[in-house]
Amino acid sequence: MADDIFAGLPPPAAPERRASPSPASVSVPPPPPAPALKSVLKRSKPSSQPPPSDSTKEVAAVAPKSALKRSKPSFADPPADSNEEASGKRLRFRTSVDASETQIIEAMQKIASHIKNPSKFGKASKLALQLIQAGSVKEGTSDQFYSLLGAAMHSLSTCSEPSVRADYHELFTAAQDVTEHFNKKQKNQLIIWTLHAVVANDLHTDDSFVFSKTVTKIKEAISNLPIATADDDKEEAESLAATEIPESGTSTDAKEENVVADPFGLDNLFANESKKHETSRGKEISNLNKKEEEDEQKSFMKSQREALLKCLEIAAKRYRIPWTQTAIDILVKHAFDNVQRFTRQQREAIEKLWGSIKEQQIRRRQGKSVTGKLDVNAFEWLQEQYSHQKISIRHAVGGGGERRCEQWLG
Repeated sequence: MADDIFAGLPPPAAPERRASPSPASVSVPPPPPAPALKSVLKRSKPSSQPPPSDSTKEVAAVAPKSALKRSKPSFADPPADSNEEASGKRLRFRTSVDASETQIIEAMQKIASHIKNPSKFGKASKLALQLIQAGSVKEGTSDQFYSLLGAAMHSLSTCSEPSVRADYHELFTAAQDVTEHFNKKQKNQLIIWTLHAVVANDLHTDDSFVFSKTVTKIKEAISNLPIATADDDKEEAESLAATEIPESGTSTDAKEENVVADPFGLDNLFANESKKHETSRGKEISNLNKKEEEDEQKSFMKSQREALLKCLEIAAKRYRIPWTQTAIDILVKHAFDNVQRFTRQQREAIEKLWGSIKEQQIRRRQGKSVTGKLDVNAFEWLQEQYSHQKISIRHAVGGGGERRCEQWLG
């Protein structure tokens, strides 16, 4: 038998079986990295710190990176850099100042001392507007603010000057927002001031809509006037009188008669004893208060008629502008239809004005040229008379004694 060629050799090794991978041994691919934030991609702002020295670099090489990271400041810690705080936060300024009631009153007194001057009225009125907008006009400061408005209206003709006309209009329009802090007498006086400073000045506008709206307001005010009485005509005649009867002589004569009739003063003694009765004293006080209210109402109506007459005068002077003529025709016609609500001198002025209006209307119908100038001589005469007359304290609008009247047509 032939020799085996594989004799002496190790038996062949069995082929290795490749084991199938178990589900647990299969490795899951790692998740994709999270997208980078936009803030990370932004270029960092250059710091104002100086470049690191060689010693700092050596420390950075030895120290771990976590030790070199800058810790974030807490809310309790002070800011590390003032520049960073200014750039990261918005600056806020205070728009109001907390002031005491005494400081507000002192400020109003200072404004009132300057607001009388027409050259300083613009700045002073802006300060008064700030007091209204800041809510400084309250129950405790309303009387002082009313005095401030009275100082502004010390002359009723000043508010119609072109240089301060807009400032007066703005101030007294804003004053309507604080009327709830005024008493009845102050509210009535504010109505008169508003007619002079707001309504009358609106007649100087170049806006036809504003002009027509103002004419409507004047018509409503005329319709709300009471019918003028004989007493109103009598008071007007007395205020226009050139001379006055001295009051001192009358009171001296009365004292002399009392001395002769009662030399021992027994009548005064008995009168004082009778005043102890509370019922009679209460009636006397009630009658005095009632009379005072009636006088205030008469004074209010008198001032309102004068202010409305001033509005008619201003409207008549603007009749030369063509687009105002129709509205003025309607206004003067309405005043003429309600002429009984005015006093005698005022009625004559309105009648003359209406006669001039009718003359202009006839000229327009005939195709003739219209001059646009109305007859306002009666208004000018009244203005001249009332601005130079001395009025007795018995018939004055105030109680300050004899003074020149400045409330009649400016």
